[in-house]
Amino acid sequence: MAKDLHTSTQPWILDTVPLIVVILIGAHVVALVYWIYRLATQKQPQQRRKTH
Repeated sequence: MAKDLHTSTQPWILDTVPLIVVILIGAHVVALVYWIYRLATQKQPQQRRKTH
């Protein structure tokens, strides 16, 4: 029994749009996590005490 191959009538660009969206969302999540990590590990400037 031969299987019929699925032939898409949509252009190939419409098939890749969901993949591109998932990749963009993933990149933004990674960037957000990295940004939060940088803020959390950033060295704070030492506060100067007033001596008078």
